[in-house]
Amino acid sequence: MREERANGHDPAVNVQNVSKSFDARHVLENVSFEVYSGEAFCLLGRSGIGKSVTLKLLIGLVKPDSGRITVDGHSIGDADAATLAEVRKKVGFLFQDGALFDSISVADNVAFPLKRHTKKSGKEIREIVQEKLHEVELADEGKKMPSELSGGMRKRVGLARALVLDPPILLVDEPSSGLDRITAAEIYDLLLRLKQKRHVAQVVVTHDVIGARELATRFAVLDGGKIAAAGNLNELAHDRNALVRDLATVAEV
Repeated sequence: MREERANGHDPAVNVQNVSKSFDARHVLENVSFEVYSGEAFCLLGRSGIGKSVTLKLLIGLVKPDSGRITVDGHSIGDADAATLAEVRKKVGFLFQDGALFDSISVADNVAFPLKRHTKKSGKEIREIVQEKLHEVELADEGKKMPSELSGGMRKRVGLARALVLDPPILLVDEPSSGLDRITAAEIYDLLLRLKQKRHVAQVVVTHDVIGARELATRFAVLDGGKIAAAGNLNELAHDRNALVRDLATVAEV
């Protein structure tokens, strides 16, 4: 089911009053947020509190117990398989470790969504793959195997693959995970340039507020399954919640 947009300013991602439990464990409780084209929305919080579950909810890998999720105007919770397949073509997903196929080359990893979801010719696919590798500063690495790459390079290849269908929405799971500070900063810089150049709506989940401070348009802090606070860093720095204030203060160091 697709929602009609009243104007060009409707959110690309809209999460309203969503709750999710696994057995007796409440992971998310009444969570709401919106993300618009051209902004990066960072969901902050400690490990194991539901940030990655939130991303899975956005692409229909997990169903909410209650509440409503719309992505690119489509209601996700009640979507059938065909609708979910179409929505997922419009959502790029950068996994923590890049999630590359180890048995095929860098170029073939990036080409995979094009071969699976389009009818483009081999020549067109090669040109698009080269364009995306150039965009993530790996133009000369297409023939390498994933085992030959550093952690940061694997993350870049994963980003190139996430962008290869030119999705209007990008979901990013812990972009700095497993990386040193310098390499993590380079990944965040790539995401920032992507936001500025492509006007993509980004949902970034991370515990790394220092890395995310230049990227994020808005932040939300997830604590105890709930959104403890949301806003820019200045607003969070003056929040009543001590955890929220501490996170904002760390970002200012």
